[in-house]
Amino acid sequence: MKKGWRNTSPPVDPMSMTPLRGIMEPIGDVSKPETLDPVALGFMCGLEIHQQLSTGKLHSRLPTELYDFKSEEIPDEWPRSSRRLRASEGEGGRKDVAARFEQKRNRTFEYVQPPNAGLIELDESPPRTHDSDAVDIVLTVSAMTGSNPIPSLQAMRKTVVDGSNTSGFQRTTIVATGGSIVAGSARVGLDLISIEEDSARKLTSFKSESGEKVIYNLDRLGTPLIEIATSPEVRSPEHAKETAIVLGRILRDTRRVRRGLGSIRQDLNVSISCGDRVEIKGCQDLDWIPKIIRLEMARQLHFFRLANELRAEASLPPLPSNRQDDSTPVENRVALSCLKRIPLKIQNLTDTLSSCESEMVCSALEREESIMAIALPGLSGHLGSKSLNSNGAQMPRLGRELASAAKLAGVAGIFHSDELPAYGISEKDVLSVREHLMLSEKDAFALCLAPRWQAELALEAVINRARMAYHRIPREVRNVVIHKGKPADGTTTALRPLPGVARMYPETDIPLLEISTERWEVICSNLPLSAEQRESRIQGLGLSQNQVESILNNELDDALFDGIEGPIELPPKAWASALLDYGVEKPKSLAAAISLREKGLLTREGVDRLLIESTEIGIHEIVEWMISEAKSRGFVPADTSLIENAVNEILSEKMELVNEKGMGAIGPLMGLVMKKLAGSADGKSVSKILREKISEII
Repeated sequence: MKKGWRNTSPPVDPMSMTPLRGIMEPIGDVSKPETLDPVALGFMCGLEIHQQLSTGKLHSRLPTELYDFKSEEIPDEWPRSSRRLRASEGEGGRKDVAARFEQKRNRTFEYVQPPNAGLIELDESPPRTHDSDAVDIVLTVSAMTGSNPIPSLQAMRKTVVDGSNTSGFQRTTIVATGGSIVAGSARVGLDLISIEEDSARKLTSFKSESGEKVIYNLDRLGTPLIEIATSPEVRSPEHAKETAIVLGRILRDTRRVRRGLGSIRQDLNVSISCGDRVEIKGCQDLDWIPKIIRLEMARQLHFFRLANELRAEASLPPLPSNRQDDSTPVENRVALSCLKRIPLKIQNLTDTLSSCESEMVCSALEREESIMAIALPGLSGHLGSKSLNSNGAQMPRLGRELASAAKLAGVAGIFHSDELPAYGISEKDVLSVREHLMLSEKDAFALCLAPRWQAELALEAVINRARMAYHRIPREVRNVVIHKGKPADGTTTALRPLPGVARMYPETDIPLLEISTERWEVICSNLPLSAEQRESRIQGLGLSQNQVESILNNELDDALFDGIEGPIELPPKAWASALLDYGVEKPKSLAAAISLREKGLLTREGVDRLLIESTEIGIHEIVEWMISEAKSRGFVPADTSLIENAVNEILSEKMELVNEKGMGAIGPLMGLVMKKLAGSADGKSVSKILREKISEII
């Protein structure tokens, strides 16, 4: 028998006497996701990497600077505009399912316009053609991964109705296909490499009488993103992490992508045979990827088993253990049965629960909100209550999925009968609800506290998700639960339905971009060094291993060689230290200052001060200016005799300290000598002379 599957006495083919497909039940302990066998469960996974490029905006050429303001800190002079978006039909005359869902949420969007957002970001002016630098970066990555460029690039509109794009769509362009990488010992194919616009940044949201209002900052909107989508050839949760690391390293090797929090995002497309494809967003921390994937495997396994439990109780045909064996007539029959079993009937229980002592209920009533309820026939005991697995993550349960569906309408959540009485809702209140809804012992219910229109929208989503419990898990986009900027436990919540083919249609405002053979050949002949090549060339410079690692991790190796091989001779170790201390904001000024310091013509204090005041002109002009300023402002290092005199004076005053600590006195004495010399001495010279003098004494 195949490892990881349990025999359920399946029917056999009468001709061959072999078991039919789809009747072996997958096994595995949902409470121990780390023990689930990816191979036995038919695990499939692909990654989508999104990385911001270090260029101007893709279709407006404005800078991609981010303004670190909270909603309440936005300057008053920044313009604001409001929109309500609706789903539009694609080229095929259909509305995308995800877009239709977003439109139902009854939201208003307010856009804050910072200095780097203009008419194009507001969708008040046609976009410009693709930024040439951004396209070259994507072509470079394509060449580095063996992908094949598309000769004519056609910009497409991807419908997005969550408010993150003022136009209601995101512009994206497929650049190359068919590449591959090696992660671990396995090859992973690359289906697509695209270039697209990043979305606006959400600042905050709040409820109003007319619905939810969401505020976005347009500073990030239009920033070029490279998107790399792998084939579903990732072999395990751990291999997914390895794949993300390799792709991230390739992107960084270009030295033309942005760094920092939020500049790169990984989406995971995950399924097992008994589940279905789910796209998981919000995986910014690579170390969390294996855990997030394993929890999704456990979730899909749990809901496959729950579906068959519910089908058995309802005398419905079982769900095959492999989605490829699903029967459309059977699933249609189950769907019709669910429509009858769980009707869409929402009732107002505001008066029934008016005497409830729950603080949450009382607060809702004070806000003149409604208490709406639905019956969930046959689901009592199947909704579950909160429990944790062996690693402290929440176990999958239907009640949480129902709450997740409700929250998409903007409500805080729901109460369901499997977790009541609780939250101040008493046994008496529960009995009142059950009596009002005329429920049997096998029936469950859910309550929602919100403005009536919003509670009804939320409970409609709950009903739809409850009906889906009799089927395979829904194809959807899910978000990692984030708490204080980090994954809470690796679990996910529903975000929206998985987009369909109607989502994309051609962009008519941007002409085709031809990629000539000559342009591609230039790209291929000027590929950046790989990480291994960069490490190899830096090893012969005499740097410490810590310096080598820091230079490479901070992507300073190109600047290091620019200084060493530049017009001013710079010692590798001193120049490496300077780059790590000061960065590359003013490379010419820094090179001039370090050259003068190494020649004994400028003090460390002088380096700090003059770097701030310098401007990036010709390097020889900077050297002349710094020499002049050092002489006039006392930044020329003292000569050796002056340093020796100062050291002797301090030693005579602090002889007890020297006798007590020996060489350990160097630290405290350094500060005293430097203070006495008023910053005119170089620290290395002072340390050397001080060490020599103390060694003579002890």
